[in-house]
Amino acid sequence: MSKDIDKPYVLRVAEAIYLKIVDIKKENPEMNNIQAFEVFITTKEYDLISSGEFHDKWFAELKKNNFIDKTTGNKINDETMRLLEIQKDSMVKFLLKIPKLYYTKSHFPLEISQRAFDHLWRVCESYEMWCKETKQKNLITLNILD
Repeated sequence: MSKDIDKPYVLRVAEAIYLKIVDIKKENPEMNNIQAFEVFITTKEYDLISSGEFHDKWFAELKKNNFIDKTTGNKINDETMRLLEIQKDSMVKFLLKIPKLYYTKSHFPLEISQRAFDHLWRVCESYEMWCKETKQKNLITLNILD
């Protein structure tokens, strides 16, 4: 990635999700995107994001550093922090996980699992849109916008 293109802070979690799904596909080349998303839902990373712990750890680090982001060296303002809090709340809401209830007996995803899947898909779409808008198509590997 070009060093002069700063990624919006709200895309940090999207990038983390996207890159983990890319890793899942690299480890399992026979998988399609849908299967890789389903595997992602079973990972430790998903648990951290869906519980809010991903954001909580990030916020604690920012608070400790007077809200200076270690990656960019920039101070994160109050408005951005409010947006990140809203993002955290929506992640917790949409990615709610109920163990062992992912599929019904008929193998169709439960509504709550489908909602999580759909949210993850939209998050990854937003990451790919940002990559296209900033002319960083080399970062796009899942091609979910196509």
